[in-house]
Amino acid sequence: MKIGTDGVLLGAWTSIENRPFSILDIGAGTGILSLMLAQRCPSEIIDAIEIDDDAYEQCVDNFEASPWGDRLFCYHASLEEFTEEIDDKYDLIISNPPFYSEDYKTDDKQRDMARFQDAMPLDYLIESVSKLLSEEGIFSVIIPFKEQEKLIKQALNSKLYPNKITHVKGNSTSEIKRSLIEFSFQPTANNSARDDIKTEVLTIELSRHDYTKEYINLTKDFYLNM
Repeated sequence: MKIGTDGVLLGAWTSIENRPFSILDIGAGTGILSLMLAQRCPSEIIDAIEIDDDAYEQCVDNFEASPWGDRLFCYHASLEEFTEEIDDKYDLIISNPPFYSEDYKTDDKQRDMARFQDAMPLDYLIESVSKLLSEEGIFSVIIPFKEQEKLIKQALNSKLYPNKITHVKGNSTSEIKRSLIEFSFQPTANNSARDDIKTEVLTIELSRHDYTKEYINLTKDFYLNM
């Protein structure tokens, strides 16, 4: 599977200010988020979960071929299986979850599993994160903008509060396409009052393949030609 802009954005945007000792990548695909975080910080444990057979094999190969292979491990399991069996808590959980079935489905079941919510319902993602996240940890996720309010509502039901949000636009005239959201168990005056959550806007391009300074500064450490 190709590396998409969403994964690169999330891996670069996610905060490591809390110096996480342990990281969990839910729905790892071929491992891009885990690899980016291994590059960015010295976390001792970086675990990944991937249910698809081919993606799992690619993820393991990519981990073993990287300079950080001794810190990376991928579990071939569903999120449900993993959550039931693992007692550990993670300081940072990151996920680029499946997209949404209301758009369309193809005849490629493997691609559909990667892209659509059927494979990992958001409510179950939030429930699992609430069990796996350490008390001081953070959960970082990218979702379609139209799902933002639904996700925040579900997260609040599990005592996960939004700390910051970045809205992503393709260009200055396009609609908001994605929401990058960071959650934690730590309630504050701002994240408890929904209208006061710190929100920024990131625009990717000025024109086709002419990237904004903000996007370049965020992602340049992960592209060979940026």
